[in-house]
Amino acid sequence: MALCLGQVFSKDKTFRPKKRFEPGTQRFELYKKAQASLKSGLDLRKVVQLPEGENLNDWIAVHVVDFFNRINLIYGTVSEYCSERTCPIMSGGLRYEYRWQDGKDYKRPTKLPALKYMNLLMDWIESLINNEEIFPTRVGVPFPKNFQQVCKKILSRLFRVFVHVYIHHFDSICSMGAEAHINTCYKHYYYFISEFNLIDHSELEPLYSAPLKFSTICHITATNMNHF
Repeated sequence: MALCLGQVFSKDKTFRPKKRFEPGTQRFELYKKAQASLKSGLDLRKVVQLPEGENLNDWIAVHVVDFFNRINLIYGTVSEYCSERTCPIMSGGLRYEYRWQDGKDYKRPTKLPALKYMNLLMDWIESLINNEEIFPTRVGVPFPKNFQQVCKKILSRLFRVFVHVYIHHFDSICSMGAEAHINTCYKHYYYFISEFNLIDHSELEPLYSAPLKFSTICHITATNMNHF
């Protein structure tokens, strides 16, 4: 799938520099294993399952970084269509609005244009995955006790990117011939968060109730809602 995404999306439009794994590390080997499974054509439900003998937190860390890279690339491609004029509010249709809060510069939930929200989101995620105290890369350094909670928050906010892109920029996706590739990325993401219960049920509602033109995505989400 990574190769297909690379063919569809221009690397020059990546929203953020790609986060890479250091060769020779356990996480790099896990990443290669995950990519090999994706390219093999295996059922995505099986691809996301924890390999025997591997550490769950390492497996989650690899996928969080990988999803950050892929979703970053997807939004970077449609960002030229996502301006303060076209998307003055970060939303998922008329019923759902996302406000930004980080506890620092934005201590209260704040209404922002989608592009500004995305910039803040990607900066926030990048700061977390580059923080050695949260995503340790040195051998023998344990993950913090709240690691999975942090990852749940990251994945929950990345889901909002899918919501916004599907609902507000679907026509642009189709005009680029990218629908099938983004659908595959979403399915991979969705099966992963379902496998390890990494998102709150309520976060899924915007795509569950999305218009019928997203029938494939709605079907995936609705069919698996009872996993949570």
